[in-house]
Amino acid sequence: AGGHVIPAAAGPGPARRRAGSAMSLWEPSSGGAVEAGEDAAAALAELDGPDPCLSLLPWDRFSAWLHCVCVVGFDLELGQAVEVIYPPHSKLTDKEKTNICYLSFPDSNSGCLGDTQFCFRFRRSPGRKVSLCCFLDQLDRDLPVYLKKDPAYYYGYVYFRQVRDKSLKRGYFQKSLVLISKLPYVHLFHTMLKQIAPEYFEKSEAFLEAVCSDVDRWPPPVPGKILHLPIMGIIMKLQIPTYRDKPGTTPVVQDVHQADAQISMPLPTVHEVNLFRCFCPVFFHVQMLWELVLLGEPLVVMAPSPSESSETVLALVSCISPLKYCSDFRPYFTIHDSEFKEYTTRTQAPPSVILGVTNPFFAKTLQHWPHIIRIGEIKLPGEVPKQVKVKKLKNLKTLDSKPGVYTSYKPYLNKDEEIVKQLHKGVQKKRPMEAQSVILRRYFLELTESFIIPLERYVASLMPLQKCISPWKSPPQLRQFSQDDFMKTLEKAGPQLTSGLKGDWIGLYRHFLKSPNFDGWFRSRQKEMTQKLEALHLEALCNENLVFWSQKHTEVETVDLVLKLKNKLLQADREHLPVKTDTLKKLETHINDIIRALPDDLQDILLKTGTT
Repeated sequence: AGGHVIPAAAGPGPARRRAGSAMSLWEPSSGGAVEAGEDAAAALAELDGPDPCLSLLPWDRFSAWLHCVCVVGFDLELGQAVEVIYPPHSKLTDKEKTNICYLSFPDSNSGCLGDTQFCFRFRRSPGRKVSLCCFLDQLDRDLPVYLKKDPAYYYGYVYFRQVRDKSLKRGYFQKSLVLISKLPYVHLFHTMLKQIAPEYFEKSEAFLEAVCSDVDRWPPPVPGKILHLPIMGIIMKLQIPTYRDKPGTTPVVQDVHQADAQISMPLPTVHEVNLFRCFCPVFFHVQMLWELVLLGEPLVVMAPSPSESSETVLALVSCISPLKYCSDFRPYFTIHDSEFKEYTTRTQAPPSVILGVTNPFFAKTLQHWPHIIRIGEIKLPGEVPKQVKVKKLKNLKTLDSKPGVYTSYKPYLNKDEEIVKQLHKGVQKKRPMEAQSVILRRYFLELTESFIIPLERYVASLMPLQKCISPWKSPPQLRQFSQDDFMKTLEKAGPQLTSGLKGDWIGLYRHFLKSPNFDGWFRSRQKEMTQKLEALHLEALCNENLVFWSQKHTEVETVDLVLKLKNKLLQADREHLPVKTDTLKKLETHINDIIRALPDDLQDILLKTGTT
């Protein structure tokens, strides 16, 4: 059913469907690991005890958190160059090294004297082998969708130092310590760099080796557990969120007194940036920016430094949480980036991407882009931004243009004056920036949930009824998504049930349904629901008297049944289907009971036979 290929009972090639064969309809469905699987913490419990950990290879624990650590310096003849990669066996292609070199230093016009922290994101080279630590990827399925790793990208977390040094030819000491990771845990890695980078610049390579040895003793990044991560005499305490957490809640990690001499440092978050500080220069336009991000519109953030550009891009990406932003985004992008030509060409419309830039050259190169956010120096709380109006794109000539949002976009929804008043009042009363961020994050969350709930409700209705699931038929297919049917539901069950905002919600939905964010969200939901159907099918099988069935059928059909049941078990394990362990054990018992009822020669073959 549904055009799936039926696996052969034995040997390669597609099996022929026999007339009247009751089992010819069980085929493994497509799909990977389920988003909402069983707790990976339980699956990896053996990694937490002190002894079983020894079974991990050296650097496996390190690889669960970081790909490598790089030191990028400035050479008078070569320019920016990677001086050190640690651990030494870490693999980076020449293209990846070039990207890291240019992205690890601020543009010369930024004038970043002293210490600067920022982050970047770049494409991994294709055809890379999966790391030895790939088994830890199953932790991914317990994460909220917006924290899942994207295997195609690396993050670079940078601590850059530029200080005057007359002993050097150039007159300046310029160096970056860079953590390369697949994990989007910006707050964790910036905190870690703040602890280790200043000391590294004084002590050099031996210190770096000690840091990496510390990381190689960290427990795996299991979501939902309180983790203690020692780093050079300090213990960072944190909790990675899980998909089960209520959106908008942050796990509280209590600070408990350490018995030993190490200082404990609780982290309030692993991934969040200071939302209000990023949006402060443009907070009059937060609702419009939310729409632009939701719809996957091309956006450029022009900022005076990489720290401001990277924080603002990450803030934009997070403003539609708990939805995942499914297009590309570059917190810091330079003219040397390997995708520079691809993203700045005028021969086609700008791609669905958010770029953070600091080089004045981009004011000309990207002036054909439809939406540009110009960020000035991020001011201290208490200073109210002067610019209120959205500006015309033609007024953006240079990077010196006044801060603001330059676009001709007309928002679908009416402006929510209440949030602007609330934030404005907070600025005047010098409300702490953290409190302003909490208000803004809650506002974005409520707006996103009001928007997505009608879609969730409609997509849930595409699921077949449980009574349609028969153990002797293939799991039923999901019904097709119909834009017209969905639009009809909005009249009675639309966002007006949870949001007081007026405006063209229908127009916003129509635009969203064409966006990469809808495509990514719907694929994820489709996968979850298909796997739920597979799991329900397995449960229906377990509730049947399969031994009785086998006694009524020929040996050939019984062998076919056993092989297909074994395939079902393999599929449940391979795709992490949301099935209870008891159900799988029950199915295994059924299989063994059927085999024991067969002649001895067949028993021997079937007990040794794996699955196709």
